[in-house]
Amino acid sequence: QVRLVESGGGLVQPGGSLRLSCAASGSSFILYTMGWYRQAPGKQRELVAAISSGGMPNYGDSVIGRFTISRDNAKKTVHLQMNSLKPEDTAVYYCNANDQWAGSYWGQGTQVTVSS
Repeated sequence: QVRLVESGGGLVQPGGSLRLSCAASGSSFILYTMGWYRQAPGKQRELVAAISSGGMPNYGDSVIGRFTISRDNAKKTVHLQMNSLKPEDTAVYYCNANDQWAGSYWGQGTQVTVSS
């Protein structure tokens, strides 16, 4: 199992950048696929980006070319670099750890607001 704590959210102008961080504690971080999901009011939670234990990334279509996910297995952290932010990126962003045997775990979320 793993405990996840997000940080780095805030208010940013359109076109700006933010870097989200997720710190993990507990056992076997390297086993998990790590991901960032987001949920805006009235909408379903959607995948933003995910990265395998070996570093293979996948991105949602709406963020390709703008966001980059990375992980440091030694430090048990995952990051989401968000560039060229748009108002439609406004949401609560959640860190996720998933393994087919160990299960799925979620952080509490961090608010990202993109507004002039």
